[in-house]
Amino acid sequence: MVEIKLHNTASRSKEVFTPIDPENVRMYVCGPTVYDRAHLGNARPVVVFDVLYRLLRHVYGPDHVTYVRNFTDVDDKIIERADRDDKPIDEITSETTRWYLEDMGALGALEPDQMPRATQHIGDMVRMIEGLIASDHAYEAEGHVLFAVESYADYGKLSGRSVDDMIAGARVEVAPYKRNPMDFVLWKPAKDDEPGWDSPWGRGRPGWHIECSAMSYEILGESFDIHGGGNDLMFPHHENEIAQSKCAHEGAGFANYWLHNEMLQVEGKKMSKSLGNFFTVHDLLEGTQLLGKFTGAEIRMAFLLSHYRSVMDFGAARRKEARVVANEFASLLGSKGSETLKALRELDVRAFDRELVLPEIVTALADDLDTTKAINLLRRKSLYARYAASDRDETFLKRVFASQFILGFDLRSSPLAEDKARDFDELHGVMVRAFETVDEIDRIKSLIIQARENGDYSRSDSLRDALIAAGTEVRISKEGVTVTRLSSFDPSKLTDVT
Repeated sequence: MVEIKLHNTASRSKEVFTPIDPENVRMYVCGPTVYDRAHLGNARPVVVFDVLYRLLRHVYGPDHVTYVRNFTDVDDKIIERADRDDKPIDEITSETTRWYLEDMGALGALEPDQMPRATQHIGDMVRMIEGLIASDHAYEAEGHVLFAVESYADYGKLSGRSVDDMIAGARVEVAPYKRNPMDFVLWKPAKDDEPGWDSPWGRGRPGWHIECSAMSYEILGESFDIHGGGNDLMFPHHENEIAQSKCAHEGAGFANYWLHNEMLQVEGKKMSKSLGNFFTVHDLLEGTQLLGKFTGAEIRMAFLLSHYRSVMDFGAARRKEARVVANEFASLLGSKGSETLKALRELDVRAFDRELVLPEIVTALADDLDTTKAINLLRRKSLYARYAASDRDETFLKRVFASQFILGFDLRSSPLAEDKARDFDELHGVMVRAFETVDEIDRIKSLIIQARENGDYSRSDSLRDALIAAGTEVRISKEGVTVTRLSSFDPSKLTDVT
């Protein structure tokens, strides 16, 4: 079996991954608070842990991995959004949850095995809080229930902070009912016009941290393998999860491996609305005035071209590089013609042989998710030559596709794959008209040629611009007109061109 090594934040070292039960490898990743569109920073951990999920499924088998990612659907920000838009809270959370899944799906992310909502587990949270009070790890004060930080000796160990240092560095007003400034809320009272649930401490709602502890326990048990998220969650969220979970289930390990991805920047600066460099995934998929339009594969590629523990800059250079590499991946799938591409499209990705993945790619990913190395390997002709020499074309490209797919890329329907296949067919005298949109491009190409023959260069330029606006690259020379469809090609923009 492949040996996986992961950088464990808890030990600050790379460790061999040994699951508690190889028949049921368990991973929990903190999910979104659903009140608005997911921005690029929200998307990075989704892509990172999607790759880990794919690797675990490859090594242990898809039926032996359980991936849980939650939705926080009760929170102050959700209440504020509902008040602002004058909409029911469940309408806000349902809509934004759907947006989130659509946007992450566009980035190639598989849906986790379970996606619990916080509001589905309020009873579990109440029971956990009751147990913490009974064991003197929590206390009630003025309608609130707070975790007593001093009751857990290892508090701060994950983030490397001492309680005294945290208190000294705190710049927030401390509630008078707290015994210790670092004590955090497990339950708080709810106003009459806010969502709330009955509890032994009055009508209220849970604090943020208790949600993940209760949900992970109910679904994965008191000890599981991997807990992940962005490094902005390390403190206080993950620190608090560890404290309350280990105190609620004494002797349990909670999560054995902690993985954290680094943050995202745009042109070397932290993404923020005030700087004008704040983008949602939806913005980029639809096209922004500043950055233009991106495919999900291009956004995903931009993330994976940086190691997950490195700061990732979504700057101009990275955007260009991501587009080039995504186009290379797509073109390669069409490099053996239409019939071979058609065979790739007929593959059932839920059932194809995991052994098709090139072992070099698995080895790279098994070394702390080295996606950068894996992608660079997939760009090397020498690697392909090694397998192309012994495989039939169809088998070879299945191996290429499987190796791209473990990274989360499915580019079989990309216009670049289609055009590459068509070029191969024409070069080898194969008469295939497999792709309808090619007919429309050929029609406009002929109109450009006709306009230029008539000396109507204004019309020629207008037709060229229409092709470019639809997502193609157009080259006009003495030899003729060449049109290459890009990954963002939208054939609907050509239907009215005459």
